Amino acid sequence: MLPGSSTSLTALFSRLWKSFKTTGMCSRRHGGGRVRSTTPAEDRYIVLSAKRNRRTTAQQVANQFLAASGKQISRKTVARRLRGGGLYARRPVVCVPLTRQHRTARLQWCREHHNWTEQDWACVLFSDESRFSLSSDCRRQLIWHESGTAYRPENIQEKDRYPTCSIMVWAGIMINGRTRLHVVANGTMTGQRYIDEVLLPHVRLFPWCCR
Repeated sequence: MLPGSSTSLTALFSRLWKSFKTTGMCSRRHGGGRVRSTTPAEDRYIVLSAKRNRRTTAQQVANQFLAASGKQISRKTVARRLRGGGLYARRPVVCVPLTRQHRTARLQWCREHHNWTEQDWACVLFSDESRFSLSSDCRRQLIWHESGTAYRPENIQEKDRYPTCSIMVWAGIMINGRTRLHVVANGTMTGQRYIDEVLLPHVRLFPWCCR
């Protein structure tokens, strides 16, 4: 025995030597690691559960799995199985979902203007109103979705267009400039208010609008 060696080390060398004499190899045996807590069929069940309800949490999936199979697994195990199935926890895109008619109209508009020159676009002002919520949202809900599918309808969280405590603003942009940001005061934005508060004080200042 070598100085400083232990009995366990001697036993290891002995096993390796016997393995080499028997098989001609002394590599580690396959299957000696930790046994997986779920089967391939159970892995597919976990992934399917998350796809059916993409806003469910890993712990909720683990609870559903326990109720269905009687086996208890951790939320970390669930997260690993979902990643293995191509699902990742991400914050959903918040926007107004587009209907088929919306998408058709936008595509038609693009086709009608794809040959416009820079001079044509120089006479166009893009404007929009946006409403911003002044109340905090600490829910930070995540969803499970595959890479590259953030804008699919099932992965979109519909925007709250009229939050309780909010402020509305208007602004416009064009090739060589932009308007000032206009805060819309309380009340409904009627046609006359739009003329008095937006068109006359902001849009009328651009030279091309008088042509």
